[in-house]
Parts: sequence; C-alpha cells; structure tokens
Amino acid sequence: MNQALPSYASGTSTTPLLGMTIGEMLDRTAARYPDNEALVCLHQDIRWTYREFLERVNEAARAFLTIGVEPGDRVGIWSPNRYEWTVTQFATAKMGAILVNINPAYGVHELEYAMNLAGISVLVTADRFKTSNYRESLYELAPELHAGTPGHTHSQRLADLRAVINMDSEKHDGMWTWDEFTRFGDDTPQATLDDVQNRLQFDDPINIQFTSGTTGNPKGATLTHHNILNNGFFVGESQRLTDRDRVVIPVPLYHCFGMVMGNLGCITHGAAMIYPGEGFEPGTVLDAVHREKATSLYGVPTMFIAELADPSFDHCDFSTLRTGIMAGSTCPAEVMKKVNQQMNMKEVQIAYGMTETSPVSTQTSSLDPFDKQVSTVGRTQPHLESMVVDVVSGRVLPRGETGELCTRGYSVMLKYWNNAEKTDEAIDSAGWMHTGDLATMDDEGYIEVVGRIKDMVIRGGENIYPREIEEFLYTHPSIEEVQVTGIPDKTYGEELIAWVKPHPDADTLNGEDIKAFCQGKIAHFKIPRHYKFVDEFPMTVTGKIQKFRMREISIDDMNA
Repeated sequence: MNQALPSYASGTSTTPLLGMTIGEMLDRTAARYPDNEALVCLHQDIRWTYREFLERVNEAARAFLTIGVEPGDRVGIWSPNRYEWTVTQFATAKMGAILVNINPAYGVHELEYAMNLAGISVLVTADRFKTSNYRESLYELAPELHAGTPGHTHSQRLADLRAVINMDSEKHDGMWTWDEFTRFGDDTPQATLDDVQNRLQFDDPINIQFTSGTTGNPKGATLTHHNILNNGFFVGESQRLTDRDRVVIPVPLYHCFGMVMGNLGCITHGAAMIYPGEGFEPGTVLDAVHREKATSLYGVPTMFIAELADPSFDHCDFSTLRTGIMAGSTCPAEVMKKVNQQMNMKEVQIAYGMTETSPVSTQTSSLDPFDKQVSTVGRTQPHLESMVVDVVSGRVLPRGETGELCTRGYSVMLKYWNNAEKTDEAIDSAGWMHTGDLATMDDEGYIEVVGRIKDMVIRGGENIYPREIEEFLYTHPSIEEVQVTGIPDKTYGEELIAWVKPHPDADTLNGEDIKAFCQGKIAHFKIPRHYKFVDEFPMTVTGKIQKFRMREISIDDMNA
C-alpha cells in the first residue's frame, strides 16, 4: 500500500556553515577585496571601499569600548537608512555588544517600552525622520538630558540609559554628535579591540529585533552571529552573488531584510551595499539602479508595484539587473511576472521567513520552473528543515495538505528577550519554530504559503484562504493591488471584503464589475461580498500590509 510522503524536507548542501563571528567575516572580506566598493550611501554622498569601511567600523568599535560599552551590553539604534546605521551594526558586532534595532516609526510609548525591555545603555539615533522628531521624543522621555553631561545620563523613565549619540552634526544637550563619538576611537588601541573580538563566540547573541505584533507589545527576537551571518550568506549564495555584484537595498535596515539579507549578504561575498535614500521612494530606487549599474534589487511586493508605476520607470536602464529578492509578504504572481520581464530581473527570487528565523527559511532558485517561481516560496534553505503540521494535533501532515509551517535549524533564534513564556510558545521541545503560517508542501518539496492561521476566513463552515482570491483578482486588468480579509457576518459567521486599488488609468470600477469577473471562475463562496476602493493600504514601516487594521476599519465602516 502506497503511503503519501510526509510534509517534511531538509535543505542539503555541500557548502558548510560559516563558523565565525560577523567581525571575523568582515576582516576576511576586507583583506580579500580591499578596493571593492563596500558601501554607497547616495543621499549622504558616501562611497567607501572595503578597506575604508573596515577602518570606520574599527574606529567606532574602539569608541564603544572607550565609553565603557562591554560585550553583552545593549546598544540601541533608532534611525532610518544611513551609513551610521551600518557602521554601528558592524562595530557592535566586532566588540560584542548586542545591537537593538528600534523601528524608525516608533513613537514615545513604543520607544520607552523597547529601551526598557532590552536594557539599552547607549542609544545611537538620527535627529529626525519624516514627521518624527527623535530628539524631542528623547527629551520627553529623559528630560534629564538637558542638564546632563554626555555619557553620564541618569533618567528616571529610561533607567539603563547612560549615553546618547545623535547623528546630527549640530550639538544638542546631553548628547554626543557622531563625530564626537567616533573620535573616542583614538583613545583605545586597535590591539585592545582585536583582543575583545578574539574572545567572542559565534553563538553569542548579537542582535535583538522587535517583531511587529498585531496585538500586545512587540517581542524581542534574540539572534546570534551564527544565526544571521549564515542566513545572509546563504541568501546571497542562492542569488549567486560575487564580489562583482552591486545590491540596491531600499528596505529598512532595522529589519532583517535590510541588515541580514542585504548587508550581511553583501559582506559575505564582497559585494557592494547601495542605499538609495533614508526611506523608500520609488524614483530614487530606480535612479540608484540606473546610476550605480545595479545587478540585484531588494524589496517587498508593494515596493516593486510602486516602482513599476513610477513615471521615471521608462527612463531607467535595467540592463545590468540580473537578480534580487522579493520578500516580506506574499508575492502576487502577476507582479512577479512584470518584475521578471520589465525590469530584466530574470533571476529574481522569492524568499520566505520571519524575524525569529534570521529571517529566511525557504527560497526559490533561478533554476526553478517559472510556475514554481511565481506560485511558491521555494524549497527549504541549506542546513534547515521544514515541516507542515496539523494545527490542532501538531502531527506531520501528508504532502499536499494544509497546515502550520514549522522550521528548525541554525537560523532559529535563541529566545525572545526576557520573555520565557512566549519563547516556549513559539519554539517547541524538539526545537521547531512555529510560524503561524498556513502552508502546503508538494511532492518536490516546494512550499506554498496560503495565509496566516489568524487570517483564514471561515464562511459558513468553508475554510477560505484570502491569498488564493487575491492571486485571482490580480488577473483583473483594472486592479493594481488588492487585499482580501474577513469581517463578521450574522448569517455565515464571516464574509469576505476586498480592498481594491485600481490602476490609475482604469475605467470606472465597482464591486458588481468584480463579482461579474469572478462568476464561474472561482467558487461562489470565495467571491467577496463587500468591496472598498482605496488609494493605499494600512502598512507597517517595512511595507507589510496590516490586515488586522483593514478588518478593524472595515467593521467601523459597516457600523457607521
């Protein structure tokens, strides 16, 4: 009797894991490719080779030691994409401090929570970003800064904080400027830094990233050198990155996509990190691709959608582009096809994962059949394991059945910082990280993510996965972007609502038109009953669409 294969796969590889710290990796790359461009920060007019970048990193690492930061201390970074962010990332890794990434969109309350949970003693901050004035937020939380001496802060509300480094060139009360701070590097010999770096272990925690929870306070995923260095390396390996590649990174550095897949993916291969701006603007990204002769471009689907629609698109030279990563949320097949064909990204890849897994667990390959590239999140990454389990029983399901996707291996975080209870909920006794995503695994090991467990809509006893409907609605010629979620219904328990962003040049579009388009093509119970036409969607700063907010807004609209 033939029995279906279990939904389990392991990523085999003849390439071993990197058994070193991030600092050791940077030293090796700079020695091998000293004259390669390492960091190009266009909005700050920075263009450094690996030799120059390493000098800046070592200087900042020695400065941290000079001001009393020790291995294991938490250093916060609150800033949009700037060269100081990346120097801080590698400087803290070199001297063993744990970098705490703070979302640039955080307000005062969220900042206070994050700093106190992680016990941040030194904060590196931009002065402002868009409508956020970081300096004033800090003065609100720690008014003691006004009368304090830089490096000797004593704050009632931020008990662990003792120093603030402001990237602004202007001097502010109680804060060092970036230039003042880096000059402290002269007071610590390089031999002292080398000695500290040599004592670090690759399993040491080096990074805390806050997950963007939809309910409750964010949790601090705690990641090691081994976690994120290897993940960045293997993401780059899948793209076949070399020391000749030039990667445009418009995604936020505070997120794994930017600092791991972007920065660490580059430094493990001697490639160039290119930042178009502090935040995402489609025109500046296209300009960076054009001017810098980029070979790889990163982004979430909403970024690629905006780039495809930008007025400057037709004037951009995409001839050097070869590959890139589309990740962060599910990637509509129609968008993927346009990126592949119109942006010359013939080898663009889908990557899937979560902050807690460093982040990538699965990835497509340029060698995969096209239908697999646009309909799945690929196969299990090297040295990792995946399985799909029954949501209720936790038992491994046969291939082809829908259940919760779990991942295990080197990429799984150490823990949630200071939260043993949530750690135990997320990582089971066998070491499997439970993602909360619903997925299927086919006979070849390709994984399709069909939604979040909490996003699944149950209408009249039928399980409906919104992504399936979204993929179909993307084939409507007048729809530029669409998101589907559930809202309460007295008769069926839940009903579907589609938020639709029409193409700018589309004729008048309404719900009845879309229903007619769906008739006979998808099951009647999958056709959304309600429609909301919008110009934009509620999003996180990383470009992830917040379906819980869509649901809340839709319910409010219905009750109005």
